Amino acid sequence: MSPIDAHIPKDTPIKVVPATALPHIDGALSYRANAPVRVGQLVSTPLGKREVVGMVIGAANDTDINGMTLKTVTPYDADYHLTAAMRQFMDWVAKWYLEKPGLVLKMASSVPSALKQDALTMGYHAVATPDQANTVRRQNILKNLSGKMPESLAAIRELTGATASTIKAMCKDGLLAAVPIKPDHDQQYQADSNLISGRQQKLTVEQAAAATTLADAVTEQKYTAFLLDGVTGSGKTEVYFEAVAEALKAGRQALILLPEIALSQAFEARCHERFGFRPHLWHSGLGDSRRRAVWREAIRGTPMVVAGARSALFLPFRNPGVVVVDEEHELSYRQQDGVRYHARDMAVLRARLSRIPVILSSATPSLESLVNVEQGKYQHIRLFSRFGSAGMPDIKLIDLGKTPAERRRWISPPLVDAIGKVLEKKEQVLLFLNRRGYAPMSLCLSCRERIVCPNCSAWLVTHKSAGELRCHHCGHNSRFPTVCPSCQTEGMIMPCGPGVERLSEEVELRFPDARQGIFSSDAITTPVLAEQFFNAVYNDEIDIIIGTQMVAKGHHFPDLTLVGVVDADLGLGGADLRGGELSWQLLTQVAGRAGRESRPGQVLLQTAMPEAMVLQSLIHDDRESFIAAEKAARREAAMPPYGRLAAVILSGREEARLMMMAKQMANDWPHFEGVTLLGPAPAPLRLLRRNYRVRFLLKSSREVNLQRVISSWLDRITIPSAINCQVDIDPVSFF
Repeated sequence: MSPIDAHIPKDTPIKVVPATALPHIDGALSYRANAPVRVGQLVSTPLGKREVVGMVIGAANDTDINGMTLKTVTPYDADYHLTAAMRQFMDWVAKWYLEKPGLVLKMASSVPSALKQDALTMGYHAVATPDQANTVRRQNILKNLSGKMPESLAAIRELTGATASTIKAMCKDGLLAAVPIKPDHDQQYQADSNLISGRQQKLTVEQAAAATTLADAVTEQKYTAFLLDGVTGSGKTEVYFEAVAEALKAGRQALILLPEIALSQAFEARCHERFGFRPHLWHSGLGDSRRRAVWREAIRGTPMVVAGARSALFLPFRNPGVVVVDEEHELSYRQQDGVRYHARDMAVLRARLSRIPVILSSATPSLESLVNVEQGKYQHIRLFSRFGSAGMPDIKLIDLGKTPAERRRWISPPLVDAIGKVLEKKEQVLLFLNRRGYAPMSLCLSCRERIVCPNCSAWLVTHKSAGELRCHHCGHNSRFPTVCPSCQTEGMIMPCGPGVERLSEEVELRFPDARQGIFSSDAITTPVLAEQFFNAVYNDEIDIIIGTQMVAKGHHFPDLTLVGVVDADLGLGGADLRGGELSWQLLTQVAGRAGRESRPGQVLLQTAMPEAMVLQSLIHDDRESFIAAEKAARREAAMPPYGRLAAVILSGREEARLMMMAKQMANDWPHFEGVTLLGPAPAPLRLLRRNYRVRFLLKSSREVNLQRVISSWLDRITIPSAINCQVDIDPVSFF
């Protein structure tokens, strides 16, 4: 893709990349334009019998055309033009992850309806003062609209609760006036420099020094990567908000990536408190109209804050000022379907190409980021203290070998006692277990067969509240069986092991007067439900929170003083390259929910492996020793971040045919120097969504261009259409 915004005259043959994932289109096609265009212009592109979004990448050569009759593209609005930095970013993503440019463009133009012209809608503004109204409701509406630009009916309804009939009646009485406005205009998202400056928070000396460093980098508008590394509760959000404020004051745009959609409601409130306006949210749960508005504001260069999921990285910002990746260690930043990109790594790339700062924020930084600090690629900013009078929680182990839980119970006596004492003081408790549902497995006591998913080689999880078994990989569900599907014995199916539902059942038995709430992806399915849950916690309507990993992602519960981890060694002892690191990150984050205000916090970790290094580092507050040991182990094995990995995954409905293809590929391996090919081998999850899976793993030093190696290898092979081949660069999942 050309970095030059060259103008191309009407009817000149041009090259256009269509936004499509069709397998037979692997690049640009030749067209003509019915109007002048320029490189980066988005155009309506005929593709077969349909129209798709396309992007002009330059003029076509005579050899590209070769006497062909070319179809004609129609340019969209001149505003809908991707900057050189954005085009370079998309090009780099496609090359790094070995994906089609059209598929990457599809991610950047994910709201095709935003490109089409909208009809004007009616907006309303005040033409009278509040004292001229004869009811309290009308006075309130006039107060909220006075001195503001015209607002849509939907915006006024959200702001004041007013109905359409009330607004129309006020127009009739001469209190409001109706004028045509663009439908995506919304005052509540508009940045106001006076508000931004006037709402600056009081920071500690440590926070202020960090904030000044970040804000200065935004002012200078040059690329610098910062690792904002602060203990839980140290005010990292307030610190990077100062960098965001600096970008807004300069009339630029700020992108803040969040790891979990459930975080958005709480984050939205904090952003409004700091800046005086709401951030634009970006995630899959948004309606089309909101997505259109955000996409349009981004490409027009409107000063704005976008708080979004990983896909927000592909919004076409015209005038970016800073990128923030909150909780940068989270694996949820890795996309596992389609283009398998890592949003943290690509955020750094986008900032570098746009020549702006990027801030990676975490209390438990990834090993990759810490090594980049060590190598001088990132600037390290540390926050060692919690904000205000809050201190770090006291962390202790409960050795289940010495004090086990009662039979068919999961909470040990020391934890039961601790919970009772905290409840007596009218404080809150968090019980953490990273397992959804009631039980992770169901077993027939007669034949000992486990009940597995018909579509995947995985156990079905019991969800007692719904009376069904579910597969957490493909979504399959069935009623809880009364008869064993293997031996046909009746009444012998037994749920085995605990999930959060089973833990809730035990809490109900042990603490019948305590009010409890489950925080998991099964219970909290929308941002609205998340907001309701948080409000219940903040209003002291919940005494015991029972949560999965969702509860560990940056939440602040002022009255929470005890965290009990039911199975602290759940993530240890497996074959995952990052198992130890992920367990340390998760447990540190969970522990960090305790004692974030003036009252001291305590954390109790139930474990059958008290000697595990991860757990020992937590109770002795010795992060550095753990990180040093983890680095040494990775370095010795030449594993990331000290080496490179890539996976090639074959999948198909016929296992025998799949294995034959895999063996053929192994025989065609050209033995590149410095690259080790491992496999083929059945994937740990051999059957997924009715497709059998076989994996190769390529391992090399950091200096080897694995993309070139894989491309050269796959170019030698013809893979049948019945078999899907997917490349995973820098994999984080090995199932």
